[in-house]
Amino acid sequence: MKMQNKPVGRGWVNWKTKHGKPAFRRLYAALSVVTCLSFACVLLFMVSALPPFGDPGNPAFNEVPRKYIEEGVQDTGALNIVAGMILDYRAFDTFAEACVLFTAAAAVLILLRSDGPLSAFDSLIQEMEDPRPNVILMQTASLLVPIILLFGCYVILNGHLSPGGGFSGGAILGAALILYASAYGTKRARRFIHYNVLRRTIALCLYFYALAKGYAFYAGANGIDAGIPKGTPGALFSAGLIPLLNIAVGLAVACVVYLFYILFSTGEFR
Repeated sequence: MKMQNKPVGRGWVNWKTKHGKPAFRRLYAALSVVTCLSFACVLLFMVSALPPFGDPGNPAFNEVPRKYIEEGVQDTGALNIVAGMILDYRAFDTFAEACVLFTAAAAVLILLRSDGPLSAFDSLIQEMEDPRPNVILMQTASLLVPIILLFGCYVILNGHLSPGGGFSGGAILGAALILYASAYGTKRARRFIHYNVLRRTIALCLYFYALAKGYAFYAGANGIDAGIPKGTPGALFSAGLIPLLNIAVGLAVACVVYLFYILFSTGEFR
């Protein structure tokens, strides 16, 4: 009698297929729960360590706000104290917030990406890419989009002089792009703002922010003159790197806002 030669390792492959994946899923779920509970416990512990609200024994004075208010213009050159705080004193916090936006966009892109057919959404995708002409919407968009873009640029460029800045101005620019894409369709919008343009713009803005502010912090920490003039407070070209950082943040926010619209509405990046 001939003996059948079983492939070496077939038993292990069968066991792994049958028991390995469910075991891995259970382990992944358990680790996720443990991680979330650990973070929750750490946050609750930190909250419990805070001084009670309204306690008369709480510190009545904090030197940090006084530093920002009384010496902010001298240190940063920005009349807008908030802009000086988030883009100079705490610039890396703002950089982390911009990175969070980029990470969120990347996560949504990964979750929504599909290589298979989306026949159930084909009609919606076609409608968003090439919508039926709506004269009222198109004429209104053609009138409002340039004004909104101009206002968004104003908010970004004057962020160191008046309320505004990169986040609010970027949201305005993103809203203008969404209005244009809604009126004329994403197919026409892709002629000048494609996915690759969005991706590269976000990456370049984050790289510029990190390098520029990293250089300024390194120079300041080592007592080196960074060579970045603060200008005259109140002038458009003042406040050192703050206007440039506002531009970088504004472009990144605008691209992320528009990217979310594309991802959730048209399924463009299948």
